Amino acid sequence: MKITEPPRGPEERRRDVLARLERESDIWVASADTDGLPCLVPLWFAWDGQAVWLCTRPTNPTGRNLSDGRRTRLAFADTRDVVLIDGQATAFTAEDVPAAAADAFPSKYGWDPRQDRVPYSFFRVRPLAVQAWHEVRELPERHLMRDGVWLA
Repeated sequence: MKITEPPRGPEERRRDVLARLERESDIWVASADTDGLPCLVPLWFAWDGQAVWLCTRPTNPTGRNLSDGRRTRLAFADTRDVVLIDGQATAFTAEDVPAAAADAFPSKYGWDPRQDRVPYSFFRVRPLAVQAWHEVRELPERHLMRDGVWLA
C-alpha cells in the first residue's frame, strides 16, 4: 500500500481486522511474569468471532504468564498493516476447554493439542482494545475498540 493512498475509514479497518483474524495462521503474543519480565512468542490461534483462542504448554513462560487471567497484547507480523489487540486471558485445561475452541485447532492446523503427549492449556483472550493502521496516515483514527466495545 502506498502512503499516497487515502486512509481507510474505521468501518473498513474493522472489516480488515476481522478478516485477518479469520485467515492468518500466526499471531504474536506478548505477556509478562509477576516481576514484569516480558515474553514475546508467535503462536497458532483460532478466532471464534468473539475471542482469540491460544494453545501452549502451561509450563512455558507464556503459559505461566497467562494462567492467572493476566492481560496480553496480540499482534500480527506485518509492520505496514498493524493490528494490536489488548485482551484479558482466561485459562482452560484440555479437559475443560469448550469443544468448539479445542476443535478449531485440528480443523485449522491439522494438530490436536488434546492428543499431544505433553499437556497443553488453552487460553481465551477477550479483546478489550483494538488498534489498526496502515502507516502514519491512519494513526489518528487507529483505535477501533475500547473497553471491549467496537467504536466503528
